[in-house]
Amino acid sequence: MREAVCGASYIESTTGLCTPCYRHRASPDSAPRAERGLVCGRAGRYRDGVIEEPRAGTAPAAEEAAEADKAAEAAQAEGEATGEAEKSPWDDPRLPWNGKPGKADIACWAAIVLSGLYYLAILPFRASLIGTHPVISELLNGSTEAIVAAAAFARVGHGSLAVAVLAAIPGLMKFDLIYWWAGRLWGEKIILLMFPRSKHGPRYMQRVHKWGRRFTWPAVVVSPFVPIPNAIVYLIAGWAGMSLITFLILDVIGTALWVGLLAGLGYALGHHAVRVAQTVSKYGLWFTIALVVLVIGRQVWTSQRKR
Repeated sequence: MREAVCGASYIESTTGLCTPCYRHRASPDSAPRAERGLVCGRAGRYRDGVIEEPRAGTAPAAEEAAEADKAAEAAQAEGEATGEAEKSPWDDPRLPWNGKPGKADIACWAAIVLSGLYYLAILPFRASLIGTHPVISELLNGSTEAIVAAAAFARVGHGSLAVAVLAAIPGLMKFDLIYWWAGRLWGEKIILLMFPRSKHGPRYMQRVHKWGRRFTWPAVVVSPFVPIPNAIVYLIAGWAGMSLITFLILDVIGTALWVGLLAGLGYALGHHAVRVAQTVSKYGLWFTIALVVLVIGRQVWTSQRKR
């Protein structure tokens, strides 16, 4: 409690207002305002009988903070508008690159698309070549049935086992380098883009982070033996930074082991495998129609699941 100029007792409030004591509240007219030297209710601070007025030109802290928040929001909105205006038309989440693609991006993407069209183009000849020209089928397609049939024909005297094995290796490896290159160019994004529903890609990437080449090297070798798309392994090998020479050596080793296993099976079956291959070729047209129906049905089923 403080004493004003008139001798009345006043209480200095925490709100910055001079508050009269209970006696003056009970009888506000007991002393004129001019005699008290105070005007109750004015903003200020009572000190030594004088009310100190607020400093002119000084904004309250709350108003300053509100103005700063408004300025920050305006700057953020302006930045977002500028970003949307400068967004490139090439920034499509369905494409593996960011921004405008370079020559390497276009070449690699075109190679992936053309490889898919290639397999669709040779699909009508896949069944008919097994029982007539299995080695040509190996070179064109590198399918399991073509390798078994070529080795079986070699067993009955139609062809050479060495030719059957050597023809199958490039037939199986012809597009492997494209996927290694794609992984090297685009990394994790192309893996998730090409196999969005597969659990193998993210799982293998975690193992690469944990084990490094102790995982990628064996994975490339055994990829033909595991029931997953080999392209996932090749993409991850490129993303992990495996060199081209190392990838080609490991890929050749894994492919040769797989071809040797299938060729040994076909050679052991011999005449029985030849008869099966000839039967498939005889009804090749119907097998081709069945394959086309399966491919189209799978595409329709996959598109419906995505919806």
